[in-house]
Parts: sequence; C-alpha cells; structure tokens
Amino acid sequence: MRVTTTERHCEVPRPVLDRAESQVAGLAKFEQRASRAEVVFSDENRSRKVEIVVSVDGAPEVVGRGESDDFRKSLDQAVDRVRRQLRDRRERSRDHKAPPLGEGLAPE
Repeated sequence: MRVTTTERHCEVPRPVLDRAESQVAGLAKFEQRASRAEVVFSDENRSRKVEIVVSVDGAPEVVGRGESDDFRKSLDQAVDRVRRQLRDRRERSRDHKAPPLGEGLAPE
C-alpha cells in the first residue's frame, strides 16, 4: 500500500511522520485490496487534527479522523478508527459467507 502524507498549515516532526507511515502501512493486513492511503495533518486554532483516507479497490473509501492537542494522540485516534472500520468490514464479509461444504450435512 502506498502511503502519502500532507501537512496543512503546520510542520510535523519527522518522528511523527515516520510513525504515521509505519502504522498506516500496517493497516494493509486488514484489507488486502487497499491500494493507497493518505494522511493529512492540519493545525487549526491550537487543535491538531489528523485525517486518514484509505482507498480500497472495488469498495468505498475508509476515513478516520482524530483531534487532540498533540499530533501523536490525534494520529493514534485516527488509526484506531480506521482499523476498527476495516476489521468490522472484514468480519461482515466473513459472516455472510456460506458454511463450508460438508458442514451440517452429516447424519446425526
């Protein structure tokens, strides 16, 4: 998955950018069709905001936002929200699949 970061009206320390890239790249294990992710850092009225948009091929985008007084906390919030959405989406797709062949067919 290709990860891009954008800084709007602020400067983000390099360790936070590296952490963002590694955490967002780790989200690929929840969705194999995820092609790219964009992380947007912004600073508005002393509030640090982070928005993560994950593009999934053949499905709607997944968006997570975090807001705090620190970029690191905001990033953790946004990653948790995206992770939860991707995990829930995967669980829903598994729940709707038919049972494996042979299951429930054996005589009792």
